[in-house]
Amino acid sequence: MVDRHTGLFLLLAVVWGSAFPVTRIGLEYLSPTLFASLRFYFATVVMVPLALGLGRDLRPRTGADACYVVAGGLLTVGLHHALLFAGQQYVTSAVASVLLGLIPVVTPALQRAVGTDEAIHALDVVGVLVGFAGVTVIADPDLTTFTESVRGAALVFGSAVAFAAGAVFTDRASPTLDAVGAQPWMYLIGAVSLHLATVLLPRSGIASATVEPRAVLAVGYMAVVAGVGGFTLYFVLLRELGPFSMGLLEYVIPPFAALTGYLLLDESLSETTLVGFALVVVGFLVVKRRQVAGRLAFP
Repeated sequence: MVDRHTGLFLLLAVVWGSAFPVTRIGLEYLSPTLFASLRFYFATVVMVPLALGLGRDLRPRTGADACYVVAGGLLTVGLHHALLFAGQQYVTSAVASVLLGLIPVVTPALQRAVGTDEAIHALDVVGVLVGFAGVTVIADPDLTTFTESVRGAALVFGSAVAFAAGAVFTDRASPTLDAVGAQPWMYLIGAVSLHLATVLLPRSGIASATVEPRAVLAVGYMAVVAGVGGFTLYFVLLRELGPFSMGLLEYVIPPFAALTGYLLLDESLSETTLVGFALVVVGFLVVKRRQVAGRLAFP
């Protein structure tokens, strides 16, 4: 029988894996920034009463609270999703999910780069470079679509860096707000920043959108199921399992993204994507070698 943690972990992988093909469906009708902004406006409306119902305090009281929600809103929500949704116009669901597997590789490198006391070891650099090699392999599956592949891979890779940067800067804050109480603010800040991008970018506004039932369902699914439901479940598991175990989530999501992409969009998974994914996993194991050794050590 599957225990509670394993079941919830796999459920989250299914939910976030399915978000990739649902995003591609939404992008058939909406521009990337408009789709993302609508998603997080909707998520804010859902999240506020949920947080209040759970008895969470939504009032930022300190400068650390402000830094926490602004960093999370601009980087983890805003920039991350703008680049991710833009990149998914050019790559499949499986490729996008594999590229986000670089988040656990890039995050510790950024943590050391922004001023922690821990020095960057040569093996850390090797691990990051191996991960980048995986991106290179994934980005060039077919010479006939070289430009589109590289553009999509670069955008999704940029989204992984933005997410990692958001994690680093929110981790450095010491907020009084808990994760559930901070989420509505992050969603709203992210939605507003994405909305501004929609206004500034050509052919990204509501005038370019096609209002169809599939578009409405895609926004609703991404806001409620993948957004509020997924992030709430993520923070519950993060508290109970810790960051190392949750970092492994990025390597469980791609199979579900590939499966749902095949079922919903008839997408295929290429051999080069599998090779690139293997290189990303190796890079992760090198960067996280101390934690992996600690988990495998016998008492």
